[in-house]
Order: sequence, then structure tokens, then C-alpha cells
Amino acid sequence: MFANFLIGLREGLEAALIVAILVAYLVALDRRRDLPRLWSGVGLAVLLSLVTGAILQFSSQSMSDAAQEAFAGTMSVIAAALITWMIFWMAKHARGLKAHLHGEVDRALLGSAWVLTFIAFLAVAREGLETALFLWAGIQAYGSSTTPLLGALLGLAAAVAIGVLIYRGAVRLNLARLFTITGYALIVVAAGVLSYGVHDLQEAGILPGASALAFDVSAQIPPDSWYGTLLRGTINFSPETTWLQLIVWIAYVVPTLTLYYRRVRQGRPAPRVAEEGEKAEARV
Repeated sequence: MFANFLIGLREGLEAALIVAILVAYLVALDRRRDLPRLWSGVGLAVLLSLVTGAILQFSSQSMSDAAQEAFAGTMSVIAAALITWMIFWMAKHARGLKAHLHGEVDRALLGSAWVLTFIAFLAVAREGLETALFLWAGIQAYGSSTTPLLGALLGLAAAVAIGVLIYRGAVRLNLARLFTITGYALIVVAAGVLSYGVHDLQEAGILPGASALAFDVSAQIPPDSWYGTLLRGTINFSPETTWLQLIVWIAYVVPTLTLYYRRVRQGRPAPRVAEEGEKAEARV
């Protein structure tokens, strides 16, 4: 549940932040009459996300067992790739996001006003489609329980609430730090979804090694126990893990965390003290 809450919070907060920036800028420009076009773009993006989730669910149910395993495995791999791209994209563009959106709005207002609808639609749809795909993959890994959906809805609700508070100026969050911390956590979550995708592809016969277990701790950590459910819901831990799953998990987590750490360090502004020291050295 926590993993899906985190996904809903992270993706929802990004979308809410983008919408808050767009709305605040239009209000500052005294262009409130264009707000309905912006909200129509947001509504279309939300509708597209819901339709995508429904299509994924109904499509998988109409397949044979082997086809379902193959489809779920493929979607899980795609979901892990998309969430990884999103994490690195935000790490790179977070600081310049506001200026970028302001520029897009300026260009839209100079041309057709309906371009604003398209901008809002694209900004929210990207987050919504990623959320739909990632949550669907997580629900498939979790089983028929509604817990993942509940966690995601709570995360989205929290994101909307934070977005409203940010717009109204009630809170001042260090969003860069928040996105950095959730980025680290989501890398671990994405690794678990990728591991489940590999398992599904093994069950479908596409990948080998379905019976070659690296470890089996289901006796010590029963999947239906509270702590087994907690581990599965937070880090997508599987008590029965094949060698291929373990290798893929490590091969993803280690380099991805390393690259993300380097990206975060490169994106940090230099401390003011260090800048003053460099200026002093230059004068000498």
C-alpha cells in the first residue's frame, strides 16, 4: 500500500504543481477568462488516464493465462522504464520547470487560446498515463486486493491537497528535496515491479529459470502475514525469488541509484560560502 501511496503522491504532486503554476500565472496576468480552457485540458488528461487503466484491466482479463502473464510482464517492464525516466527527468528539470511553463503559456496566449488546453492536457496526461500504467503493474503483482488502489487514491488525494495549499501560499515545501527523497524510494519500488515483470515473463515461458530459486523464505515470511504484506506493499519483496529476478533487481538498483545520486549532486547549486571563497581566491 505504501509503495502505491508513494506513486500516487509523487505523480499527483508533479501534476498538481504544474497545474498550480499555470493557474497562478494566468491569474497574475489577469487572464482568468482562460482558466476554463486550462481546466478542460486537465479534465481530458484525467479522463484519458482512467480510460487507459480500464483498457489495461479489461484487455488482460480477456486473454489466456499464458497471454496474461506475458502481457503483465511486458507492461511491468515498460512501467519500470517509464518511472525511471520520470525520476531522472524531474531531477534534471525541477529547478527550471516554472520558467519553462511560463514560457509555454506566453506562447499560447500569443496564438490560439486553445493551445493552453493542449499544454495543460500534455502536462497532466504524461503524469496520469505513467500513474495508470505503474499502478496497474503494481496491482497485478499484488493480486486481487484493492489495497494498492486505495493507497494510490490516498496518495493522489494528498497530492491534490498539497497542491492547493501551495497555490494558496499556506505551505512552503522544499519540493526539490521532496522529489529527491521520493526518487530514491521509487527506484526501489520500480526495481520490485521490474522483478515481478521478469517473474511473469518466466511464468509465460518467455524467459527461462522459472524453477531456479535463489531463495525461498515463504516459511519464515508467509506472503499472507502482516509483515509479508508490509514488505510486499513497500518494496515489492517476494519470498520466492528466482535467480534471474535477483540478478535483474541488483543490475537495476545498483547502477540506477548510483546515476541518480550523481544527477542529484550535479543539480545542486554551489554553496554561497564556496562561491565567495572562489571570488576571494580570484582577487588574490
